[in-house]
Amino acid sequence: MKVEKLLLKKAKEKFKTIVYPEADFSPRIIEATKIIAKKKIAKVILIGDESSLVLKYGKLDNMQILNPKTSDLAEELSSAFYELRKNKGITKEEAREILYDPFYFATMLVHLGYADGMVGGAEVSTAKNLKPALQIIKGKTGLVSSCFMFFGKNKFMKNKPFFLADAGLVEDPTSEGLAEIAGQTVNSAKSFIGLEPRLAFLSYSTKGSAKGESIDKVRRAYELFKQNSPNIIADGEVQLDCALVPEVSARKAPNSELKGQANILIVPDINAGNIVYKAIQYFGGLNAIGPITQGFNKPINDLSRGCNVKDIIILTAITAIQCE
Repeated sequence: MKVEKLLLKKAKEKFKTIVYPEADFSPRIIEATKIIAKKKIAKVILIGDESSLVLKYGKLDNMQILNPKTSDLAEELSSAFYELRKNKGITKEEAREILYDPFYFATMLVHLGYADGMVGGAEVSTAKNLKPALQIIKGKTGLVSSCFMFFGKNKFMKNKPFFLADAGLVEDPTSEGLAEIAGQTVNSAKSFIGLEPRLAFLSYSTKGSAKGESIDKVRRAYELFKQNSPNIIADGEVQLDCALVPEVSARKAPNSELKGQANILIVPDINAGNIVYKAIQYFGGLNAIGPITQGFNKPINDLSRGCNVKDIIILTAITAIQCE
């Protein structure tokens, strides 16, 4: 089964409620949620002004539209937010003002269980989209990371999906952080598409071919990961070609259990990750979905501002799959 079809099938089976904070200023969100609602991929909540949206787009069937300034839930959400943040010195009036922001309002809907997950970021930065979640939803272990999922066909991947982490959130993880990101990505890959993980901890060195602190960090991350997950195929530190090309792996790392067949790439920092992600997407011609967040107590996901309608639909499906 194709990746997209598998994700949509899983989402429909769960049929979770997903909230979208950008309805007032994102035509792409409206176009995508019309399809999501019609095909029953998820139940849709839009944050925005209903009269303005209907005037602009026509009737929006099978969607709930909530205005932070007039919603019957506004008082409950602002009171709950005040209780969460009063130790930071905010007043009840300030809490109410903050909840006028659609991203805070949407995140509080998830926090209180009125929605199961949130998808945003089509029109704003990752920081703007995820800041409320970092304050309200928070991480299961303290570390919130992200991964990208790639699918499509090119010379190396041959229609086999694979994952990359972290290219979106954690700027310069420690060895311990990298090992945790790897574990989170394994769980994501298994949950989303049942992937049998084969991890490569990437570096500019393969098995000691160069020396440096960043190499030591990656090698230590691999060792920590294997201590926690000894039965998962992995290797590090390895270069990208060694991770993906069996002939190169046979020359550079003949004893590697990866054998040039990695399907999860763990990068040393966000600089490398962001460059690799965009190179794969544009030079490799593959579909990229993400950044998909990992580690939140409830799923809050972030679109790329370059996303299209299909990307929004697929990330919605992934968000629904992440819901408990």
